[in-house]
Amino acid sequence: MKPLKPIVRVSEVMKSGVDIVDGMTTIRDALQRMKYPETRTIIVDKRHEDDEFGVVMFRDIAKRVLAPDLSPKRVNIYEIMSKPVIGVDPQMDVRYCIKLFDRFGLSRAPVIKDDKIIGLVSYTDIVLKGVMSQD
Repeated sequence: MKPLKPIVRVSEVMKSGVDIVDGMTTIRDALQRMKYPETRTIIVDKRHEDDEFGVVMFRDIAKRVLAPDLSPKRVNIYEIMSKPVIGVDPQMDVRYCIKLFDRFGLSRAPVIKDDKIIGLVSYTDIVLKGVMSQD
């Protein structure tokens, strides 16, 4: 019988730095405040406990603000966000995370534990860190 490969968990490959903003923040302010621009993602915080997280990616800003020549100083994050987000559990096997990404056309997703965002995982993280942990 072939030995089982060790499971690589989302928590092992995710980025723990995530930018979370209020939906009323302007695009310009959100970009200026970003601490983790390499994620190319802004998470929109819940307004209350029954709300859901939202997400804005750089491609959303390019397509929905810059291409139509709108002012980033006048467009609020909530106007271009996608909501609700599909989040993943930190204990999920990255192989299932890849299948989820493929099924829903995602390139990245927030990692959610106890209804809090603890990180962000992307194909890049899975490939770069996942392959290296296979050695």
